[in-house]
Amino acid sequence: MRRSFARSLTAAAVAAAVVSVGAAAPPPGAGSGPGAGPGPVAKTPVAVGYGGAVASVDADASAAGVEILRKGGNAVDAAVATAAALGVTEPYSAGIGGGGYFVHYDARSRTVRTIDGRETAPLTAGPGLFLENGQPIPFADAVTSGLAVGTPGTPATWRAALDSWGSKPLGTLLKPAERLARDGFTVDATFRSQTQANEARFRNFPDTAELFLPGGELPVVGSTFKNPDLARTYGELGRKGTGALYRGRLAEEIVATVNKPPVDPGSGYRARPGDLTLRDLARYTAKRQAPTRTSYRGLAVHSMAPSSSGGTTVGEALNILESTDLAGSTEARYLHRFIEASRIAFADRGRWVGDPAFEDVPTRELLSQRYADARECLIKDDAVLTSPLAPGDPRDPAACPAAGPAAPTTYEGEDTTHLTTADKWGNVVSYTLTIEQTGGSGITVPDRGFLLNNELTDFSFAPASPSVPDPNLPGPGKRPRSSMSPTIVLDRHDRPLLALGSPGGATIITTVLQTLTGFVDRGLPLVDAIAAPRASQRNQTTTELEPGLWNSPTRAELEAIGHGFRQNPEIGAATGVQRLPDGRWLAAAETVRRGGGSAMVVRPAP
Repeated sequence: MRRSFARSLTAAAVAAAVVSVGAAAPPPGAGSGPGAGPGPVAKTPVAVGYGGAVASVDADASAAGVEILRKGGNAVDAAVATAAALGVTEPYSAGIGGGGYFVHYDARSRTVRTIDGRETAPLTAGPGLFLENGQPIPFADAVTSGLAVGTPGTPATWRAALDSWGSKPLGTLLKPAERLARDGFTVDATFRSQTQANEARFRNFPDTAELFLPGGELPVVGSTFKNPDLARTYGELGRKGTGALYRGRLAEEIVATVNKPPVDPGSGYRARPGDLTLRDLARYTAKRQAPTRTSYRGLAVHSMAPSSSGGTTVGEALNILESTDLAGSTEARYLHRFIEASRIAFADRGRWVGDPAFEDVPTRELLSQRYADARECLIKDDAVLTSPLAPGDPRDPAACPAAGPAAPTTYEGEDTTHLTTADKWGNVVSYTLTIEQTGGSGITVPDRGFLLNNELTDFSFAPASPSVPDPNLPGPGKRPRSSMSPTIVLDRHDRPLLALGSPGGATIITTVLQTLTGFVDRGLPLVDAIAAPRASQRNQTTTELEPGLWNSPTRAELEAIGHGFRQNPEIGAATGVQRLPDGRWLAAAETVRRGGGSAMVVRPAP
């Protein structure tokens, strides 16, 4: 094992991480989480202890997961409870109107399995779903419409996970979130600012405006926000099961809302209708499937296989970086190699990754070390590759292939959420879920308290380049390509070392990749690897930099060899859990991004 990786696990490094950001999670009963009524719960970005751990962007949600762990639930139970609570407190990022990807480590068998809970297009959808007179419709018209709504996958994901690995009834797991929705949570600056960013859209839909603009005004920071409709919906799902969303009255209400969006007649807004049917909901399944697996520095990195591009793209980039001594590199060389590996992997992602039920996706070949070595030879320490870079052919790899036709990376919404959980038995979950962009479609199902996704905008409206085949065009029942990268890393004995993930659209891939290499290669404690300033290159002409890198001398060093940059104030918002050598769990979250995250453990320990 590499010396830098071993160094990252020393007791001194762990202690430094904890001391640098504060104390561990509050003891049972502290604060005012789901079990204690409305009021702020303190956010702590790192916690160490026993009995299990939860990390998410929100303290109330993390507290919901810890509550379930304290009651004897396992990591899967805690993940469902946390996700349901995020549907209350992070309703613009996730909820039962959306979908996601669930990665689970089973301690008994020492195996990783995954669930693809991605939304699907209606059975009537074809390649021209977003075309009008042969041309793509305006993106703004698509995102706030019924046309963009896919069949939700989140409730089916919960059912599949609980049926396979859970230990508690769904009704029990939804109780903390139901209570939180009924009693309310404290509005913070992030919730208000996200509401404000969506205010114009929300006002077009009376049900959305009534819920998220109480009294016609933006929610006030420090006030209590309640969602009794969602509490009732959770109560119904708890009693009837998640099938109630796919068959019966709720399914009928979703179909009616999608196909005739309830727009305020006085707004003047025309919301394009969708074509969702009861058959689309009834036939939806969350797919259980094997993960991707990449060997990196003696570790086994498991993530999501297609329809997500996260596992293949992170895995290919790691394979490209395998031959580089990142631990011994300067900061500038490390970032240069990271940027170039990301550029190459994204070029291949755009050409080859889509829904494998519709496309011939060469997953195994994309993750082969032979192919990565053929692509790695494109990287030079004194020069920069030009984007859009042409893809390679993983089925017939050629060393340093000549340039061919290239396609730019298409837009992907950046608002999602991620949670990680672990339990006292050693089971681990890494779960990323979303309703696509902030606020999803902007359309609330009347009297149900949740927003519908606009996930179908993750399809290419038209081929990104007419000369390059595009595997991500719409199709009947097809899942749009995603960048979600929930990841679990095992040691050489197939025991969990680390689980992590992030929101951020296509920047999820680079966030997970940079966090992994920061932790494994650069020797950063997990919370510092998460907090480190980020770069994101996605086969585009310029690389995005957060202010910490934009304002650093490293930027000038990279520009001197040809890199071009643009500033992005915030990239991703990761959370993770780490199993320490002495058996304790370390949970870590953001220190600043999105207002900071919330890490908690069941029994805090020094």
